[in-house]
Amino acid sequence: MNIYVFEPRDGRVRGLLSELESVGLQPVLVPASFFASDLSTLNQKGVDTRAILIGDCPEVTDYIRAIRSCGCRNPVLVMRDFKNSRDASEALDAGADDVMVSPIKGIEALSRINSIIRRSYGHAAESISVGEITAFFDGRDPLVSGARLKLSNREHAIFQHLALNANKVIAKGAIYDAVYGMSDDQPFDKVIDVYICKLRKKIADAADSGHQYIETVYGRGYKFSELESTRDVKLAAYEQTDARGTVAAR
Repeated sequence: MNIYVFEPRDGRVRGLLSELESVGLQPVLVPASFFASDLSTLNQKGVDTRAILIGDCPEVTDYIRAIRSCGCRNPVLVMRDFKNSRDASEALDAGADDVMVSPIKGIEALSRINSIIRRSYGHAAESISVGEITAFFDGRDPLVSGARLKLSNREHAIFQHLALNANKVIAKGAIYDAVYGMSDDQPFDKVIDVYICKLRKKIADAADSGHQYIETVYGRGYKFSELESTRDVKLAAYEQTDARGTVAAR
């Protein structure tokens, strides 16, 4: 998961980045000038899930207001040196989503970020069920027909973005930006098509029904949903249910 990190004290940067990277986060350091730049680009689909971590400094609330004044919905977390109710309330009132107290632990930061993101997409629970698939928002691999489906880091990142937008069409460009947008070595966008094919095959091989669950909506992108054919199978079974509530034998 790509995140922006502003930490004004050089002595804390190495340890902070190491802690964040230990849980799979991909932090990119930004300078103070970041908050004076055109932050409206953060509103793009695929970019709006990138959390922004702001280290303790006198300008914290100014930086938060700069982000929110551009309409950005990105998760904003403040890293305070000490627990202070007044400072925390000021940050939250300015538009921060959460306040953490140093030393920052990667596993806690990841859980807090995931919690903010899933709620922003309308998911209150830790997971969502789509047909035979249970997709988790906390970093776990999905369950397909009750069994864990092991995904690579890239496959997981793409699947996570599809799951957040379950039953909605998401543009390939938005998926690309979410996964590769902050990488120094950006591949061609065709790589998304390759990973989608891999995901489809893995899901189809693991699903009892053999269905792929990821639909190509030509000219628009991809949609993770219970496919029509899957719903038809369920409808057919329902229509054969007898008065006692049992499925009639074929």
